[in-house]
Amino acid sequence: MSKTTVEVLAEAFRDMGTPFIVGHPGGDTVHLMEAARVRDMRYILMKQEVAGAMLAATWGEITGSPGVCTSTRGPGATNMVNGVAYAWADRAPLIALTDQYPTDIFETRLRQTIDHQKIFSPITKWNTTLQANTTRLQIHHAIQVATAPTPGPVHIDLPSPELTKEVPPLMGEPTLLPERVSIEPDKKALRKPMEMISKASKPIILAGLGIYWDKASAELVALAERLGAPVLTTTKCKGVIPEDHELSAGCIIGGTIERELVNQSDLIITVGLDIVELQPKPWPYNIPVLSLANVPTLNGLIPFNLEMVGDLKLILHGLSEFCDGGQGWGVEAASQFRIAVSNALNTPSNGLSPQAAMEAAVDVLPRDTVATCDAGASRLLVVQKWKSYGERNFLTSNGLGSMGYAIPGALAARLARPKSPVVAFAGDGGFMMAVAELQTSVKENLPIIVVVFDDEEIALIRIKQAIKGIPRYGVGIGGLNWEALAQGFGADGVVVDTAHKLGDALQAALKTGRTTLIAARIDGSGYIEQFNALREV
Repeated sequence: MSKTTVEVLAEAFRDMGTPFIVGHPGGDTVHLMEAARVRDMRYILMKQEVAGAMLAATWGEITGSPGVCTSTRGPGATNMVNGVAYAWADRAPLIALTDQYPTDIFETRLRQTIDHQKIFSPITKWNTTLQANTTRLQIHHAIQVATAPTPGPVHIDLPSPELTKEVPPLMGEPTLLPERVSIEPDKKALRKPMEMISKASKPIILAGLGIYWDKASAELVALAERLGAPVLTTTKCKGVIPEDHELSAGCIIGGTIERELVNQSDLIITVGLDIVELQPKPWPYNIPVLSLANVPTLNGLIPFNLEMVGDLKLILHGLSEFCDGGQGWGVEAASQFRIAVSNALNTPSNGLSPQAAMEAAVDVLPRDTVATCDAGASRLLVVQKWKSYGERNFLTSNGLGSMGYAIPGALAARLARPKSPVVAFAGDGGFMMAVAELQTSVKENLPIIVVVFDDEEIALIRIKQAIKGIPRYGVGIGGLNWEALAQGFGADGVVVDTAHKLGDALQAALKTGRTTLIAARIDGSGYIEQFNALREV
């Protein structure tokens, strides 16, 4: 039986493991929406295309199956750019679809005529314009490109005449997500990295995103335990080693405080570390580096002495099996570092401090909670104070560092982890960038808890103004009626000003299972001291 282009697309998305499409549709998108509907797939209507792309990309991160987002031509496509940029810089598999005019109309340069290919080219792994007679090949290639390390977004323009044409079948149609078998390294193949490790008495592990691409979390922990090495993770990898593990030191934040720990070591082992996860500043260590990577490191930022490229799951397993046991310096080193970070964050406060708010949240929320976090001043506190105990249980925009991420990220977590509590931590500025998606949460029955740190300003910019001796100007927010705002979207809303009240509000939200907005009125006066202690601004 012949199928149309949109039918082939919908079936491919469903079969690759993504049972929904998300975004804000254009007039031509309706054909794809109908093809999805008759196949029992959801179309989740977002209020902003950027939020739709962030949601879809986060689904891709959590599940490994590319998320799918749509937009109309012209303004819809340009509005979606930041969400696609998130997938690009945060290494998330995504398929972004944009409506487009037929070629003859496009070439006349009428209204809403924008060259999507040129716009998306710098922030995608592949761009294409769909043609009915090659649809099957194009969508298979798109899925392969999006998911292959390093994962990322692909963009497909959908010219309106191609959407309802019949698609010819393929002989020997390729598998959407084929199984790939890697060769397991033996002791001889691991000789050189083992020699580096054997010469070190104080190795430290810096863990990055590549661990997720090879599903190597357990193997990372096993190697750390074998070597007795402390583990620092990037913020995207909070939970890759449970944060109550005695070798878990915390997160890499690119600051001075972590250098005290790393400089105690005599070998840095980077595992799946992607430079997009690091602060944009020179490598600060004159210590030998062993890089374990699933894709070759082609930049000069991390000056590794030796790099082994392959399946990290197999490499780590082999090293933990064949390496001699370490001297176990990591337990005490990790403990001392955690204490130092905690002390640096415990600055004086005249009211509810952001660190006290985070401690209250950790005390109340269950162990399997999935947390998302926005960019901004409060992110530093969330990253260091929140505790994550499983992979992809902490979600944030690190590579792009975009505000407005926490809510769409939380909606993706609700779709991917329906049995786990989901909480989004956001500053008031970042929250306002995605406020309309509260209605999406309610309308689509995707309940989340949103905790807004209400300090009535864009605090990170105010911090930079203060450090540079510039008066506070142009950063004020404030004056919001949080309860009324939440109720207007059909959600529950509450304002709190103590850690105890925040804990009570979180417990109530867990019991109701409804979308809940909790505005925590915080005193952010300690931010400058905290930033100065942990990292340069």
